[in-house]
Amino acid sequence: MLQIQSPNQRPSSPLAILNLGFRIFFVGGSVFAIITMLLWMLMFTGHSSMQTADINPLYWHAHEMLYGYAMAIIAGFLLTAVKTWTGIMMPYGYRLGVIFGFWLLARIGWSAVGLAGNETVWLTLAIVGDMGFMLLSAYAVIKAVLAVKQYKQMGIVSKLVLLTLGNMLCYWSIFSGEQSYFRVGIYLGLYLVMGIVLTIGRRVVPFFIERGLSFDSDQEVKVKNSKLLDGLSLGSFLIFMLADIFYPQPYLISISAAVVALVNGVRLIGWYQPRIWQKPLLWSLFVAFLGMCLSFVLFAVQPWLNFAHSIAVHALALSGVGMMTVSMMSRVSLGHTGRSIHTPPKTVNFIFILMVFAFIFRVVMPLVALEYYLTWVILAQSAWIACFVLFGISYWPILAKQREDGLFG
Repeated sequence: MLQIQSPNQRPSSPLAILNLGFRIFFVGGSVFAIITMLLWMLMFTGHSSMQTADINPLYWHAHEMLYGYAMAIIAGFLLTAVKTWTGIMMPYGYRLGVIFGFWLLARIGWSAVGLAGNETVWLTLAIVGDMGFMLLSAYAVIKAVLAVKQYKQMGIVSKLVLLTLGNMLCYWSIFSGEQSYFRVGIYLGLYLVMGIVLTIGRRVVPFFIERGLSFDSDQEVKVKNSKLLDGLSLGSFLIFMLADIFYPQPYLISISAAVVALVNGVRLIGWYQPRIWQKPLLWSLFVAFLGMCLSFVLFAVQPWLNFAHSIAVHALALSGVGMMTVSMMSRVSLGHTGRSIHTPPKTVNFIFILMVFAFIFRVVMPLVALEYYLTWVILAQSAWIACFVLFGISYWPILAKQREDGLFG
């Protein structure tokens, strides 16, 4: 069972936004989600171009979505949740500010690459920022986990280390001129992020459903879980990841992806409760997991139906990176600032619906009417931007203020 501890009364930072990792990284990550998608929209529509021969614009977009946006949200979550799991204080105040500063330096560097000239200088700043951010984040998590000997968390720790290596592969590709390394770095990053999402989701989604539905019910709600499903999910996902990156054999990819979809579909059925649709902070998590299951169905049939591999990739990214992170941020931002998770801002339904529209426009519509591909992508980009603008309006004031109960967090 996931353990939730009350925040302690340790003195807060001078700025509330530096109290715990979720605050600064959720704000920074959501701002960056808007900026980087606007830049990508300009590139995609031909209104701007990357003046560089060393980086494919598609790889630039993928890198910043994964190692920029997704890693910011993962870092914010872990630099908060590990304190709950271990009881060890995580970086706050200026120490947290340094970690965030490295992340910001990398994002400035990548945004400037090809747009401001002097490519080598900006890439040097980016690699210093990314490595500083990822290594310091991993160090903080590893130190806390080892201090209390919570070795069950080493799965997440190992993924953080591998994500750092994946990012280093991207940089090595640029400086060596070997584009194939960049592809490996991107897909390794995507599937490691999905591994973290599946691992954390397995822990928190059923817990949140049980807590959320038991709160206003006379009967305690219990959902089904299975260690057998956990093992099958992990094993089949690992096979799929290795096959898709290193050995793209159609039968192996199809079978492993189908098993991942089936196992997590069965898991999702065990979690289902009809009343989740009354609670946006629950249905959004459920829909995110459902979207990931559908993504693996697409991976399973793609070699045989001959639609673009990128459609399945974007399905996985929009459900696992997009919807799951927005849903988690919306909940964590309330719970860790002392606000009720049972009365979220009235805008949350619209926030989540916009991300669903992004999924429909980027994944479903190109399968239905490919001739309007450019239109669908622009609509998906617009829905993504609108989603994070609305999230910012709703949650940035919450993240910037001290807890109302005066406690640290």
